[in-house]
Amino acid sequence: MLVPRTWMEEYVYGGAGREDAAERMILSGSNIDSVKTIGDGSVEGVVLGRLTEVRPHPDSDHLLICMVDVCENKGVDSCGSQRGDPPEPTPLFSPLCSLLQIVTGAQNVNAGDYVPVAVHGAVLPGGQKIKRGKLRGETSDGMLCSAQELGFDDKSVPLACKDGIWILPEEVRQDDLIGKDIFEVLGLVDAQVFDFEITPNRPDCLAVHGLAGEYAAVYDLPLQPVETLDAGADYPPGKSAGDYIKVRIAKPEHCYRYIARVAVDVTVKESPWWMQKKLMLAGIRPINNIVDITNYVMLETGHPIHAFDIREISGGEINVDTAADGEKFTTLDETERTLTGDMLLIKDGSRGVAIAGVMGGLNSGIRGDTSTILIEAASFSPDSVRKTSKKLGLRTESSARFEKGVPAELSRIANDRVCKLIQETGAGTVLAGAADCYPVKQEQIEITVRTARVNAVLGTSITAEEMAAILKRLGIGAEISADGIISVTPPYTRLDLIEEIDIAEEVARIYGYNELGSTQHSDCTEAGVSKSWALRSALREVLTGLGLSEIQTYSFVSPDSVALIGAEGDKDKTAFVKLINPLGEENSVMRTTLLPALIESLARNYNHSAKDCRLFEIGTVFKNYINEEGLPSEKLSLSAGVYGEGADFFFLKGCVEKIFEKFGLGEPVFEPVTDVPTFHPGRCACICMPQANEDDACTCCGVIGELHPDVAARYDTGARACCFELDFSKLSEAADMERGYSQLARYPAVLRDIALLVDDETPAGLLHEIIRRRGGRILEKAELFDVYRGKQVPDGKKSVAFGLTFRAEDKTLTDEDAVKAVTKILKGLEEETGAVLRE
Repeated sequence: MLVPRTWMEEYVYGGAGREDAAERMILSGSNIDSVKTIGDGSVEGVVLGRLTEVRPHPDSDHLLICMVDVCENKGVDSCGSQRGDPPEPTPLFSPLCSLLQIVTGAQNVNAGDYVPVAVHGAVLPGGQKIKRGKLRGETSDGMLCSAQELGFDDKSVPLACKDGIWILPEEVRQDDLIGKDIFEVLGLVDAQVFDFEITPNRPDCLAVHGLAGEYAAVYDLPLQPVETLDAGADYPPGKSAGDYIKVRIAKPEHCYRYIARVAVDVTVKESPWWMQKKLMLAGIRPINNIVDITNYVMLETGHPIHAFDIREISGGEINVDTAADGEKFTTLDETERTLTGDMLLIKDGSRGVAIAGVMGGLNSGIRGDTSTILIEAASFSPDSVRKTSKKLGLRTESSARFEKGVPAELSRIANDRVCKLIQETGAGTVLAGAADCYPVKQEQIEITVRTARVNAVLGTSITAEEMAAILKRLGIGAEISADGIISVTPPYTRLDLIEEIDIAEEVARIYGYNELGSTQHSDCTEAGVSKSWALRSALREVLTGLGLSEIQTYSFVSPDSVALIGAEGDKDKTAFVKLINPLGEENSVMRTTLLPALIESLARNYNHSAKDCRLFEIGTVFKNYINEEGLPSEKLSLSAGVYGEGADFFFLKGCVEKIFEKFGLGEPVFEPVTDVPTFHPGRCACICMPQANEDDACTCCGVIGELHPDVAARYDTGARACCFELDFSKLSEAADMERGYSQLARYPAVLRDIALLVDDETPAGLLHEIIRRRGGRILEKAELFDVYRGKQVPDGKKSVAFGLTFRAEDKTLTDEDAVKAVTKILKGLEEETGAVLRE
């Protein structure tokens, strides 16, 4: 939220000129994202000028020639000519003592206008320099400036001149100011603007006065209240607001309060410059005095206000009710919107006039000839406004405040403040009375605070009197009773103060976080980590050691993500947990697999010319399988993907083997599969944990393979990429990280190599598993070292060679022992796969 510093300081007696204001407010919890200074001297040579003549350019139908008075002297300039007389030619240029000729393409200028003028040699924001030149043969001695060209954001430029030269307001249209620096004339020299980052729990700080309260508390200074038009004001005799309008709330659960006041004899015109200046610095576009006053009060108090042309309020009544399902409504931005039956609508006697808390209707907006207005201040349910704003895709300054909560008790103050400004600025005459419908009263809560408990939480020894004093600096009522108990009454604007711990936080931030010492609770125990966390740390160590980099991707994904990996027919991967309030269709469900995001990351690296890439992610996947607690399934998953030189299927297979080794799971079993649409049917395997004994079924815990060409084409990975995904939860359950001591072997090993002739379709992994199972206790290790197809091997066959290591713990093995073991292995291989020893 942009807040001009001087505006905030207006409410704090003695608060101006505090050089450490930004730092002090940050330390108290009011985070300031940045501080911008307008008129800090970076713009040079821009002065106030008056247009004395505007005529068409003789050689252009879209250019104008302007004679501009920028002379600081009154009556006569230095070259002797009277003001308004044509300038005499002179070889020397004195910009502040001459009538200048300037050519412009802006069409909103007229003789008599006062405008910012960048003279020859001027410097604009960004270092742009202005020089004398010619346009279509006519001399141009400078440039007429728009507000944007002086550093203002486009959205804060006054509506009347947002597409042209800045025609300056009435207050600065004075001849004695001509030729003076434009920022000095406008009162913008060294004007600081704080950009506050407001957290959702502090809607009271979405108001300049609310932040002024924080400012006052930091320096322990008195806070000035907002001035309102009270009951004792001098109202005109005769009619009151009740004669013009009646209010009825049909949905009190959505609208807590609605106040309507009336102003007559309204003149719609330009706002005074002091108000325009504050709005522009706060990032709000000045439009006209009535709209500007409502925006001003919204920024000042945090309470959105809306003004209606009362001529357009049919039947003299306001009804707050839900819209008809499918009802059409055109908002102030000239967009027709389709409403639903749960959207709250402000209606008159026959139609809708505003979407409650979001935006007014085009049919009842303020126009140039408006003479009587209805001033609305209402408090709406945050949930109602949030849902309506989300469904319509329409977020406004008003809805942003209502979504976080606007106190019903603030409605009357904000409405009366608008009335005060209407009277002060001469915008109209406010009538006595108000139509105030208040069915749901805002209750003022009381919180019991124990001094000892607050000190225990903060590790301090602050007395009850000191705590009460701190709370009173924040505008929080505090009464001390016996035994250090404080009865705390938060103001109606502090919707975030509910429990004792909230008060402890208020005490801490004003007392000073930097003043809190380091303490240790007596009941503290040594911190530890869970088995899952320890395994994840070990896993990261293994994979980063193998050259992979960890990534983290969003848990919110598009429902189309599984279709991209060809798994739209997989019920397990389409068991989405749908979000009630998604950011958009592309983030509307929770992920059921890590693969889409992983493959997208590989593709992004490839398309940014990364020659090779090795990535992994450990993350949670969610599935709509409801458990006993009524919650969806959540499991940790591990995915990895690689492409590039040396990063192929076998590299990734080696990574899986290292993971199993680290987790004490033995050697993984890879079983070929052809029905996983994400992967190439001939280059894909199921990853299984080894069997504890021969009778146990193999437990599949993941899949590994090269991406299917169709999937690779959808993601545009270019290079051949390989991926795997493992159920980390299954690995975690079976993992055994305990490592015991094992003495060095006392007896020598016996080594044997066998080359098997098997069918080409027989996987080497199956052979390896049979060898381990049939080798008995003396088989220490079996390693695949060769696969051969070609000469001396029949068609449809392949040669697979293993190196076998035999060792006994209690004796030296003989050749006869090794032969028996090898014979048993060969018999098992022949029985189960038809493999025979290659001659």
